[in-house]
Amino acid sequence: MKPIYSLFLSFLMVGCSTLHSGYIAVQGGGTIYYEQLGPQDAEAILLLHGHSLDRRMWDSQFRTFAHDYRVVRLDFRGYGLSSAQREDLPMTHANDVLTVMDSLHIKQAHVVGLSMGAFVAGDLLAMHPERLISCTLASGGIRSSKGPSEPMDSAESARRDQEIAALQEKGVEQMKREWTQQLMASGGSQREHMRRPLERMIGDWSAWQPLHKEVRLFYGREAWARLRARGHVDVPLLMIRGANDVKDRTRQPAELQYAPNSSYVIVDDCGHMLNMERPRDFNRCVLTFIRQHPR
Repeated sequence: MKPIYSLFLSFLMVGCSTLHSGYIAVQGGGTIYYEQLGPQDAEAILLLHGHSLDRRMWDSQFRTFAHDYRVVRLDFRGYGLSSAQREDLPMTHANDVLTVMDSLHIKQAHVVGLSMGAFVAGDLLAMHPERLISCTLASGGIRSSKGPSEPMDSAESARRDQEIAALQEKGVEQMKREWTQQLMASGGSQREHMRRPLERMIGDWSAWQPLHKEVRLFYGREAWARLRARGHVDVPLLMIRGANDVKDRTRQPAELQYAPNSSYVIVDDCGHMLNMERPRDFNRCVLTFIRQHPR
C-alpha cells in the first residue's frame, strides 16, 4: 500500500526567495519537517544531516546553494522538528527521504549527505540510483552494518540493554558534552566557529537513539549487496572528507569502484564536520561538482 502524503506549508520571504516549510506524513503516522528555498523550476539539491544534529547544520549551505538550485533540507525522524522514532516500527531513513521527494514532486535530486546523512545518501545510491542526479557522500558512506532483513536478536538486545543502562548511569548531559568535544577535537584550525552551533543542536537533541533499541534504519549490508549485484551505477559520485578524519590517504573508499564517474576530495586542516568547519571550501567543492553534472 502506498503511503498517504499530507503536506502542511508555511511561507516566509527570505531575501528574494520564498522559504517554504512544513510537515510531510510518513509511514507509521510520523511526520518529517522540511524547509525549501530557491527557484521551484531548478534542479533540486537535498541536504541530509548528521546524527545528533538537524537541518540547521546546513545553515552555511542552504541559502548559498539556493541561488541557483531548489534546495530542500529536512530533519530525519527522531531529530529536530520531525516526529519521534519508535522501537516497534520497521522503517528506514532512506524510505522517508523518498516519501519527502514524492510529496514535493521531486523526481530526481542532487543528494548531499554528511556522516549519518551520508549513510542515507549511500543507501539511496545503491537502492534507488534512478532518483539521484548526483550523490555527495561527506564524512561517510554506505554502512557495513546489518540491514532491515536482519532484525535484532536476543544477544544484541541484551547488549543494548547494558549500553542503555550504562548511559543512564553516566547521564545524558555528560554524554552530550563528550560527543560535542569529540566532534570538536577532530577539527583543525578553524574549528572554534562551529562550537556554538554544535552545542546548540546537540543540546536541543532528544537523545532518543542512544536510549532506545532502534530498528535497522540503514540498508547497510543490503545496500552493498545491491551495489555489487548492479556492478556499477551511472550516478556521478563525490566523496569528500576532512584530512583529520582520514586514517589512510592512499586508500580510496570502496564506493568509488562502483561509480565510474566519481571524484574523491580530501580537505586539509579539517575534521568530521567539514561543511561547518570550512564552509567556503565545502561549498566550492560541492557546487563545482554539481554544476559539472546537470540532469
